[in-house]
Amino acid sequence: MTRPVESAWRRPLALAGGLLVGAFGGWLVGGHVATGVALVALAEIVLLLTHLRHIAKPMMSLPPTPADNPADLRHDRFMTRSRRLAANLHDLRRAAGNLPDAIVLLDQDQHVRWFNHAAENLLGLRRPQDRGVVLKEKLHNSELAGWLEEPSPEPLNDISAPGAPSRHINVTLLPFGPRQRLLLARDISHMSRLEQIRRDFVANVSHELRTPLTVIHGYLELLDPEDVPHLAPVLGEMRAQSKRMGQIVEDLLMLSRLETQDHVNEERVQMAPLLATLRKEAEALSQGRHSITVENEANVDLLGSPKDLHSAFSNLVSNAVRYTPTGGRITVRWERTADGANYSVTDTGYGIPADHLSRLTERFYRVSSSRSRDSGGTGLGLSIVKHVLGLHQARLDVRSTPGRGSTFTCCFDRERLMAPETHDSKIGE
Repeated sequence: MTRPVESAWRRPLALAGGLLVGAFGGWLVGGHVATGVALVALAEIVLLLTHLRHIAKPMMSLPPTPADNPADLRHDRFMTRSRRLAANLHDLRRAAGNLPDAIVLLDQDQHVRWFNHAAENLLGLRRPQDRGVVLKEKLHNSELAGWLEEPSPEPLNDISAPGAPSRHINVTLLPFGPRQRLLLARDISHMSRLEQIRRDFVANVSHELRTPLTVIHGYLELLDPEDVPHLAPVLGEMRAQSKRMGQIVEDLLMLSRLETQDHVNEERVQMAPLLATLRKEAEALSQGRHSITVENEANVDLLGSPKDLHSAFSNLVSNAVRYTPTGGRITVRWERTADGANYSVTDTGYGIPADHLSRLTERFYRVSSSRSRDSGGTGLGLSIVKHVLGLHQARLDVRSTPGRGSTFTCCFDRERLMAPETHDSKIGE
């Protein structure tokens, strides 16, 4: 009788041991990915624990047998190990229940099978009444409802917690097993507050620096190098650096403004005059050192903020001029696509290694520090471009080959396009 029972336990125990090691290993390693793996293992362990209990019930009811039989001794040792493992699994499940991140175990139809205490606080779930409910129906008044309907939803960042609207969460849905899913929600309220403090600090410091820098630059302009010829190089460098510091302050103030906006005042952006202005700016910055071409193939206007879009487009053009050697070519192109229209700037400059492309839009990130400082850039231009495009539901695509040049493309959806001959119609309508 003990052989069939022992055989029935062998496979669940082996699986439980592997999951137990994986879960503890994930916690020991730490980090978001390892934690996610550990939590998936925890979910499997919760299911396995239920299976173990069903197997254990008939075994617990067996009457005691004499201990001098070898088969009975093996049975006793097996039962001792099984109880120890069951206790460990219980402790592990209790630890998952007390984690600060919300964990919700869902079946293939998004019925709630299990959730921890943090899910009660952040998602508003209540036990036992919410066990078995459809999660998207339970959260129908929140941003998570529509997100849960997507077949393969991307992680959702910085949204209000359904169970505590004053708190902010990041949400991820992880598939595991053939049909189950694990929803993880992390409280980022503290990080959001720190980010707001950072934004306020940058905005306040930049505003306070503007006035003294303006005064310094003004006095430097009053000094005539001809009056002090031996200081002429010094005055020239002081003027250049003063101007650069002023531009950094202006860019920081603009970034602070863009970060606090959630929409733009939409109006017609006439692309033909804007492209002509960008050509003049590029030629003035180039001083005849480059071949500059502007192509308007789209014959459409944009709906958005003229000031912000001009700033973004101008940053891409000025970067191309700064990072293209003398004799290079720069092409500015406005063209239609199947999904909308693209504004692109192509150069034959130094190019950017592939491992730097993902970080280009970070503040003050530089591929080459010495080359960037020599060019006079502030290190904030691409950050401004990213934020401006985000406010216009557009995206930035970067293609580059070291030694051959780069192409920066702003991709706009069809809904943003307007026919130039009318004043109230959209191409997308």
